[in-house]
Amino acid sequence: MRIAALPLALATLSLVAPSQALAWGGHGHRIIGVAAMEALPDEVPAFLRDPTAAMQVGELSREPDRSKGAGKIHDSNRDPAHFVDLDDAGLVMGGPKFEKPLPPTRADYEKLLQAAETDSWKAGYLQYSIVDQYQQLTLDFAYWRVLTAAEARETDPGRRAWYAQDRALREGLLKTTIGALSHYVADGAQPLHTSVHYNGWGDYPNPQGYTLSRIHGPFEGEFTRAHVSLADLKAAMAPLRVCDCPVEDRAVDYILAGFSKIEPLYALEKAGGLAEGDGRGVAFVLTQTAAGASELRDLIVEAWRDSADSQVGWRPVKVADVVAGEVDPFESLYSID
Repeated sequence: MRIAALPLALATLSLVAPSQALAWGGHGHRIIGVAAMEALPDEVPAFLRDPTAAMQVGELSREPDRSKGAGKIHDSNRDPAHFVDLDDAGLVMGGPKFEKPLPPTRADYEKLLQAAETDSWKAGYLQYSIVDQYQQLTLDFAYWRVLTAAEARETDPGRRAWYAQDRALREGLLKTTIGALSHYVADGAQPLHTSVHYNGWGDYPNPQGYTLSRIHGPFEGEFTRAHVSLADLKAAMAPLRVCDCPVEDRAVDYILAGFSKIEPLYALEKAGGLAEGDGRGVAFVLTQTAAGASELRDLIVEAWRDSADSQVGWRPVKVADVVAGEVDPFESLYSID
C-alpha cells in the first residue's frame, strides 16, 4: 500500500490505526470543545462562560474515546455511536437513504438496516448520538432553570440548601453532557466518520484512483495536532446560527455537510495536500474543526432556549410555571413518592 504525500511518521501510525479511529484525536476534540465554550453568548448561564468550565468541557469532550477498552459489551454498544457509514448513493451501507426526517427511534432505524442485511453496529448511528445528547442537554438546562428559580424564592432553610446542592450537581452534569455532545458533533465534522470510505477508499468503484491506504488516523491525529491551534480555530468559526428547526433535521443536514467533503478530502490527499505543512491540507482541517466548534456552540444555545419550554420532575412541572412563581416544584424534584 502507498501513503501518498503523508510524512513517514504518519504512515507508520496509519498501519496500526483501527478501522474506526478516534475522530480528531485528543487535541482536536479538546480545542473544539474549548472554542465552542469560549464563543457562548451572554444569554447562556454565567457558570458555563467561566474559563474553568471551558477547560473542563475540553477535557470531557475526549471522554467517549477515553472510555474505549472498558470491555466487549461496553465497546460494541458504544463504538458505533461515533460514525455513520454513508455510501456514494447517500444510503446507509446500501440500506435506508440518509435524509430528513430521521426514523423516529433507533429501533425504527435498525429495522430499515436489517432489511438491507446490515445493522447499526456495522453502519453506525452518529445522528442519534447527537440528538440524544442534545435532548439530554435541554433537560439538564431545564432542571437548572427550575432549581435556580426555586432556590432564589425558597424561605425554608432545609429546602433551600437542597436546591443549592442539587443545582451544583446539575452544573457538573451539564458540563459532562456538553462534553459528550461536543465529541459526537466533532465526529460529524470529520468526513471520514460519515462515509464507507472511512480509512482508504476501500473495495468500491474508484475511477479517480483514490488511495487505498489507511489515512484516517494520520489525518485526524498527528496532522491536526501539528497544524490547528485553538486561536486559529476560534478565528475560523462561523457566526451563531439558530435554525429553529427540529434537532433531528439539523443533525441530518450537519452530517450531510461533513459527508459532502469526503471526496474533496481524497482528492486533496491524491494531490499531495496532506503533506507536512501543505497549506491546502491545513485549510481543509481548519475548516472542518471550525465547523464542529460552530455547530456545538449553536446547539448549546438552542438547547438553552428550548429548555425554557420544557418540564421536569415527577410529577412533571413546567419550567415556565416555576420561573413565574406559580408552582412549588419541591415535591416533583425531591421525589416525594
